Amino acid sequence: MRRLAVIPVLLLAANPWFAPLPRTGQYGRPTQGAATVPIGAQTLLDPRSLTTDLPFPMAGVALPRIPSRTVRITDHGARGDGITLNTGAIAAAVAAVVKAGGGRVVIPRGVFLTGPVELKSRVDLHLERGAVLLFSPTFEHYPLTRTSYEGLDSVKATSPIWARGAEDIAITGEGIIDGSGQAWRPVKKSKMTAGQWATLVASGGVVDKAGSTWWPSGQALSGADIVKALNSKPGAALQEYAAAREFLRPVMISLVECTRVLLDGPTFQNSPAWNIHPLLSEDLVIRNVTVLNPWYSQNGDGLDLESCRRVIVYNCRFDVGDDAMCIKSGRDEYGRKRGRPTEEVVLVDNVVYHGHGGFTVGSEMSGGVRNILVERATFLGTDVGLRFKTTRGRGGIVEKIWIRDVQMKDIPTDAIGFNMYYGGEAPTDVAESGEVSPRPAMPVNEGTPQFRDIVLSRILCVGAGRAVMLEGLPEMPIRGIVLDGVRMSATKGLATVDADAITLRGVEISAQTGPALAVRHSRNVAIEGGAAMPGTAVYLRVDGAASAGIRMTGVDLRNAKTPVETGAHVPAGAVVRR
Repeated sequence: MRRLAVIPVLLLAANPWFAPLPRTGQYGRPTQGAATVPIGAQTLLDPRSLTTDLPFPMAGVALPRIPSRTVRITDHGARGDGITLNTGAIAAAVAAVVKAGGGRVVIPRGVFLTGPVELKSRVDLHLERGAVLLFSPTFEHYPLTRTSYEGLDSVKATSPIWARGAEDIAITGEGIIDGSGQAWRPVKKSKMTAGQWATLVASGGVVDKAGSTWWPSGQALSGADIVKALNSKPGAALQEYAAAREFLRPVMISLVECTRVLLDGPTFQNSPAWNIHPLLSEDLVIRNVTVLNPWYSQNGDGLDLESCRRVIVYNCRFDVGDDAMCIKSGRDEYGRKRGRPTEEVVLVDNVVYHGHGGFTVGSEMSGGVRNILVERATFLGTDVGLRFKTTRGRGGIVEKIWIRDVQMKDIPTDAIGFNMYYGGEAPTDVAESGEVSPRPAMPVNEGTPQFRDIVLSRILCVGAGRAVMLEGLPEMPIRGIVLDGVRMSATKGLATVDADAITLRGVEISAQTGPALAVRHSRNVAIEGGAAMPGTAVYLRVDGAASAGIRMTGVDLRNAKTPVETGAHVPAGAVVRR
């Protein structure tokens, strides 16, 4: 079962330490009174106001240009009875709109069962209130295709909604898109109660030999071995993968090399794998959407932006089974050769409930990530709040990221986590380690990843397993991380390992166990202002022979029983207090 945080929740109203954060950021981002545009019955921020006065250069994001004509799928024979397969009727409605020069394809109230839907240029797929677009659980309705998944070339079943090379496309309205993911996804026993597991096993499918994972079918269970063998076979034909079709679960929304895309209003739920996956696309606006997957859904990501440019995501809600808002750019050598970073992305006013990470970068970030702003985010019960993950062999540079005005509550693991040893585990499956021993440095090469120049300001967390972990590589420390105005309560405090040029400005952490700040094998750490919170046993603990240049300036240490504690191997003069 999911491991819950075991820390007390402090009430905001009862703790003046957790005063409301400022509503306007350093760069004057609009909060209230900004330009608005009407969207149906709502009044929302004009997306143009979200690309002005940024901390990096970004041109305005272009919205799709779609004519006002309308075609209803029921005019082409679609029936919303949940039984009739409407794949042909929906395709005919799309074709009619395209032939006329573009327009809106309307799905009215009802449950419309269908196979894959291809979006074409200048088409808005619009779901009216009460409309459910339900994708068929029949595997044969999804032809195999060559695509990219988890940062590599892959063979997958066709995505329920897909577009390739399209321009001016949209999915809008107040309806629901359901990917019938339960037909495709494996489920781990560890994520179920005993009763849930018994019910699942009794429903059909098969359980692996270890008894740890349920699969929807025997073909799905054996598919990994079939795919591995075919991937190692030069020139394997697409039809050879048919024996593993039920294993080759697709992302639900696949948008490849598309330009001027709008997702506005619908609920996207129950995806076979990732939910929404724009790849190599430009000028995307994603707003007012709800993205849902069961919390136990394997690879149940919410939004994965991969090698995309000029993107705005705002006023969205996520409750998913893996990372919620994730930035990617390809994996290992494949991603480096692609050489397309994800850049110029603005994410504002989004809420995440369950997810492995609220906002995540990686681990497939080999093409680079840069010029990202995350602002006014709320994470409630998310496994990790702000999550940066990579590993040796990825390569890629993650840099120039600004995160500000974020509030979190009940985070089971790290409120802020940088992990350069990512091994693919869910955050709550990773065993907590105490002291981090020195690790051997490896040669620096094109596969050495880098995290640098990232500013996190005005971050509030009420309850976390650990406040902050900054864990770099000995051969490539995390560099240039600034934490400014970070206030947290957590079981454990802040730790840096193999880090360089770290600034902690006005950081105040209430830790139940261990030091508030732990610096290990790190250099040039500036601790400026802030205070030790009441009940602090040790404010700063420094370990490691490589630790040096630790400077404390203007810190109020009156509440610390021991202001500074150093390990046996720390060089003399490594810590300077002013």
